[in-house]
Amino acid sequence: MKLVFDAHLDLSLNALDYNRDLRRELVEIRSGETELSDLGGRGRGVVCFPEMRRGGVGLCVGTLLAGCMKPGAVASGWNAPETAWAQTQGQLAWYRAMEEVGELSQIVDRATLADALDRWKTGESEGPIGYLLSLEGADSIRTPAHLAQSWEQGLRALGPAHYGVGRYALGHDQDGPLSERGRDLVRAMDELGMILDATHLCDRAFHDALDLFEGGVWASHSNCRALVDNPRQFSDEQIRCLVERGAVIGGALDTWMMVPGWQRGVTTPQEAGVKLEDLVDHMDHICQLAGSADHVGIGSDLDGGFGMEQTPQDVSSIAALQRLDGLLAARGYSSEDIDRILHGNFIRFLQAHLPG
Repeated sequence: MKLVFDAHLDLSLNALDYNRDLRRELVEIRSGETELSDLGGRGRGVVCFPEMRRGGVGLCVGTLLAGCMKPGAVASGWNAPETAWAQTQGQLAWYRAMEEVGELSQIVDRATLADALDRWKTGESEGPIGYLLSLEGADSIRTPAHLAQSWEQGLRALGPAHYGVGRYALGHDQDGPLSERGRDLVRAMDELGMILDATHLCDRAFHDALDLFEGGVWASHSNCRALVDNPRQFSDEQIRCLVERGAVIGGALDTWMMVPGWQRGVTTPQEAGVKLEDLVDHMDHICQLAGSADHVGIGSDLDGGFGMEQTPQDVSSIAALQRLDGLLAARGYSSEDIDRILHGNFIRFLQAHLPG
């Protein structure tokens, strides 16, 4: 079993908003939600700590998520940044509690990354899962001056935008430049050494942010616009820009991002015939543009406000990520390149950009 690094998991969203005890088995979590329909994916989740371990997912990026966008979605429609900040602090408290019981260990620098790697170098450890803290959408950062407080709490990556009109940046479904407040935020990120997550930025804000930011850039969970023509995906031009910056792009398993023609809330994975292998198409497209396998990883976004109704039909558990090994090998990727895609590229990136 190979080690897997998943660069985007909304673990605290599932714990707090969905009230899921991720220490339990999937069958237990699902059975407790059979009568619930308040949120997407109820009774159809695919992520829990036991399944992460079975799939070799020993390293991940765990998110904080609380926006002030209008209109808002789950965890995204708070009416004041102070309220959104309080929500992220509750999410952080859950991560701390999971550290106390030995389920997670936080990665904040190269030393803690090395410790997590040592525990999971075989991909079969039963120890804590190493997680790096990221904020999806910057709305909960009350002012750029408050960002240092989040850094002290271990926040190491930040995506300025999510959906809609954010306080700092426009999401991918909007159009416009990076605001002056957003530019101040990006400058503050640069000063701290925080990673810029380019995911979800609209096209103009994407280029503005990359022009301004001098530090490490990645895209935690994005696919290719050439294969699915939607502004949520990256154009070939954007992918080339990211490659030039040494970025790693994590492929996402939200089905509407994987195959064309998907109607959200209508199409089913079975009707569309979408499978895990469709993600390999996106990965391969990036590799062909880059001329190597050095800029592709996994950012599954599994259980990111949806469940099996919007997940490839052959993915009933996050442990299915382990099958990417064979799928990539069948496309002619070498064992070394597969290791880079499954974990090596994001690890190399962190070794270069985390504080020493």
